[in-house]
Amino acid sequence: MIAIVDRLTGFPEAINAVFPLTQVQTCVVHLLRNSLTYVSRKDLKTMAGALKSLYRAANAEVAEAALNAFEDGPWERKFPAIVGAWRRQRPQVNPFFAYPPEVRKMVYTTNQIEALNSKLRRAVRTRGHFPSDDAALKLIWLQLREVTKDWKMPSREWQVARAQFTRLFGDRFDRMN
Repeated sequence: MIAIVDRLTGFPEAINAVFPLTQVQTCVVHLLRNSLTYVSRKDLKTMAGALKSLYRAANAEVAEAALNAFEDGPWERKFPAIVGAWRRQRPQVNPFFAYPPEVRKMVYTTNQIEALNSKLRRAVRTRGHFPSDDAALKLIWLQLREVTKDWKMPSREWQVARAQFTRLFGDRFDRMN
């Protein structure tokens, strides 16, 4: 239903080719981090505050107006690459604004997936090589079992998110529950 991706070239197209009904969204955290790489250290805090208006907007129209104001302000002259990055990613950021703030907390980043991937990579890397594919799969399964022990309760925002997903995705979401 939703795929949150970073800036991997062709990834949104590949997802939509296989899952045409999937809503592809850019990871807001990756977009912010990328934007802040262009900023000097002394402007970092001010720029981070200015960028909040771009991703904390009430809806896509307000976000577009905020981007226009950001572009017309002093930042465009000083850091033109930031506005370009947000303009290019706008179609993949707009789905984010369909959700209320409680749900946005759950769908704005890929960090949880990256943390899981990091743990799996670390487990595989420390073992080095495997006698068979089954041995590698068993290690990954054991690592997943260990990691999921910490997954005790759903996020506090899950009930609100669930209602929104039911409204937006209807039968597709209900079949998964």
